Amino acid sequence: MDALKLISDSSMKENVPQFNVGDTVKVHVQIKEGDKSRIQIFEGTVIAKKHGGINETFTVRRVAHGCGIERVFPLHSPVVDKVEVVRCGKVRRAKLYYLRDRVGKAAKVKEQIR
Repeated sequence: MDALKLISDSSMKENVPQFNVGDTVKVHVQIKEGDKSRIQIFEGTVIAKKHGGINETFTVRRVAHGCGIERVFPLHSPVVDKVEVVRCGKVRRAKLYYLRDRVGKAAKVKEQIR
């Protein structure tokens, strides 16, 4: 178990950005189509962060054409190129699953002023 911990500590990215639940982020994802690869941007609100260490994942939700889309990204995956924080949200919960039931302006998260 200690060997696994050493491997995970050495392979973790150092340039992982600091973001929290409620923040609006742009996730740059590498998409492979045949022999070509391109970067696609997925922008939305972080509604959950799970696990920790090398296994850490985060869930991003956005509404496109009236349909809610959620994607779960591993934080230390080579597929995730970078994560940009667009705005910081002011929330009092660790998981924002209640946003799934809300529509329109009720689904917005207040911005934290720093």
